[in-house]
Amino acid sequence: MAAERRRRAGCGLSGLLLRIREEGKDSIPEHPYLYETDVEISLVSGSCKSPIESFWNGSSAMYILQKATHNEESDSMEESRSDDAVYAPELLPKASPGPLALSVGRAKQLISLYTMMQNPNMTYLGKSDLAVLPLLWVRCDGSDPQHTCWIGAEPLKAGNKVTGVNIYMVSCDGPTADKTRCANLEELKKEHKIRHHSSVVTTKGFARYELIAAAAIEDTIAESESTIYVDITWNGVDKVLETPPLVSTATLNIALQSGDPRSPVFQLYRELQFLLALAEGLKTGVTEWPEPSESESALKLVQEFLTDLKKKLDGDCGSGNKSEREKIKCDTAAVDSCIKSIFGEREDLDFTEQLWCKMKGVSSYQELIDCFTLVIKSLELGEIQPWIHQGSSSFLSQLIQQSYHGKMEDVPLSDITPIQMLLEIGLEKMKKDYVSFFIGQELATVTYLDYFISTSVDLQEQVHRVQKLHHMLEIIVSCTGLLQFRHENLFPLTQICMQYYKENPLNEKHVFQLPIRPALVKKFYQNDNPEIWKVEISSGHGQKEVKTTWQVSTNAPVEHGTANNSGLFSDSTVNGSSEERLYFITTTQCSQVQFT
Repeated sequence: MAAERRRRAGCGLSGLLLRIREEGKDSIPEHPYLYETDVEISLVSGSCKSPIESFWNGSSAMYILQKATHNEESDSMEESRSDDAVYAPELLPKASPGPLALSVGRAKQLISLYTMMQNPNMTYLGKSDLAVLPLLWVRCDGSDPQHTCWIGAEPLKAGNKVTGVNIYMVSCDGPTADKTRCANLEELKKEHKIRHHSSVVTTKGFARYELIAAAAIEDTIAESESTIYVDITWNGVDKVLETPPLVSTATLNIALQSGDPRSPVFQLYRELQFLLALAEGLKTGVTEWPEPSESESALKLVQEFLTDLKKKLDGDCGSGNKSEREKIKCDTAAVDSCIKSIFGEREDLDFTEQLWCKMKGVSSYQELIDCFTLVIKSLELGEIQPWIHQGSSSFLSQLIQQSYHGKMEDVPLSDITPIQMLLEIGLEKMKKDYVSFFIGQELATVTYLDYFISTSVDLQEQVHRVQKLHHMLEIIVSCTGLLQFRHENLFPLTQICMQYYKENPLNEKHVFQLPIRPALVKKFYQNDNPEIWKVEISSGHGQKEVKTTWQVSTNAPVEHGTANNSGLFSDSTVNGSSEERLYFITTTQCSQVQFT
């Protein structure tokens, strides 16, 4: 009876896992599936955020099993099931209070069923052609003495045939600041040798250091989501928590959120935000205008600008012109003075670009119309003959070219026309700003930038690509100002960013990765504590390889609250000091089940 019950449970789980895999080939199912009455199963693809990424480096699809959110039965009820409790493959509602863990006993039962259904020798299951399933992880509640928080199973394959399964047991302890809880490396190696009957082991180290902390913006409750950290790996670990040697392999990871008021290019970001507001206004018919300036209005600035141009045309080049030129230059710098050497001011601004600098503070639709009315009237009367860049394609540039011949088409300044006119000249100006930076710093060529400045796509797409340019600028400026990177590192980083953005939409949460030498950033981490430090002890080769991993981290490696807090520090004080850091200790042990 027990064998039949186990066979039915195995067939039920196998059928559900196969169904989930098939339905996930085109797109990952949005909702989890229910198995029996207490387990929900989700399929996580390699492109999704993995719940086990803090201790598992794999990127392939996997099943995640956890306690069903609607099931509040006790652990004892979980262990005693009726004979007819076969799987019920209905979709669960999306709403969830958060991940819930199963008892360690129930998790081991599920892992046993998964292992059984992958075993080609289990012919009594009635499956002659066994499919290789993705690996499977079960959340555990840490109720055992080892505080097990995850149990995983990974098929071992030889071609399309499963030859065995690796079983992973992940335990978590903490948080703690007690350094005596740290393991001894020699003891870890000895335990691994005894467990796996191996005489020779190798060690590999990993450390992650946060270079720029995501600090709270001063005087606000908002926090920046920007992070810059370095991952370092090396072979041959000598002791636990050792500082990585300079011969290590290092990767810089940077995810930057634009718009930090402390950024040297924040004024340029604000300029971009107005451009985005105009683009949104074209789509929705509703435009959010900036607050009126406390100094001079956009209309007054445009009037003064046109008056100065009239004087130049009349041959009056008095001392006031120098002051105005300096003012224009200051207005269009779009950068903080401390970074002028990085993001240089352009001195080749044409009429439409200077006009944008005056009008980017326009505070209403009526003021926008009034500004363009003044400009068009001055052009029609021949009071100004402004210079524009060759190749400028905005509607206003076309009117200027027509004015050279004394004949201009009528311009109805109504509906969305004035908004589109302003958006066009702003786009052209900002494109040239970014191009000037990347070319001036020898980080890209015009050909490589062509995708980002192309006018062959509609205005909305052009604005989207300018956003990408700004995000790349923020990244380069941060690495220059904060990490003191030079051209030899900035150039490959720029190429990585541009290649990504030629193929993907704007994503400020994307982590850009740049291989670097550890010495380049050593001064930022040599006296700091790592966010993650781990050692991997391994023996065997190929499919016979087994690993033991010991890790400390500042963040909990699990999200379902399995850490053992009893008797340990739960806040940031240790013996009256607030300077001690708290760590979670995670151990991952591997064992193998061979089928052949």
